[in-house]
Amino acid sequence: MPFPPFHSKPCDRVVEVENAEKAIKLVRNALPLFRVGKPLIKPDGVDVPILYLNFAIDRLHYDPKKERPLPKGCPRSSRAGEVGEIEEKVEKILEEAKILPAAEFREPENCWIVPVAWKSFIILHIRVSADGKEIIPDYRLTEEIRRHGL
Repeated sequence: MPFPPFHSKPCDRVVEVENAEKAIKLVRNALPLFRVGKPLIKPDGVDVPILYLNFAIDRLHYDPKKERPLPKGCPRSSRAGEVGEIEEKVEKILEEAKILPAAEFREPENCWIVPVAWKSFIILHIRVSADGKEIIPDYRLTEEIRRHGL
């Protein structure tokens, strides 16, 4: 199975149902290739970068006290405790994750947002080009983890 390409050029501004379906299928096919990066310890919690082909695609907010992810949009509130096993626990969470069968279009970014859920939480938003053919990396997060040598 060839790797899906990354976003490399601007897409047309045409929003079609078929393109949303392509975006969902692309993320579903790529999910087994997602990897866990080194946790980023923040003053108010832990962010775990999710990587695809050595680029960060989103961050998972993790609650070390409850040993589970936080839903998107939930402010972090747990201070970092023991983080030694976080990577292993997040790998397990990714194995249990599911792609939801819907996508949101974000016009300013000209991309689809495909939600990834764990149990009843949406834990990741994966950006896909408007034509549904390319996963778009989170370049700021990629730079942040490279800057910190992670």
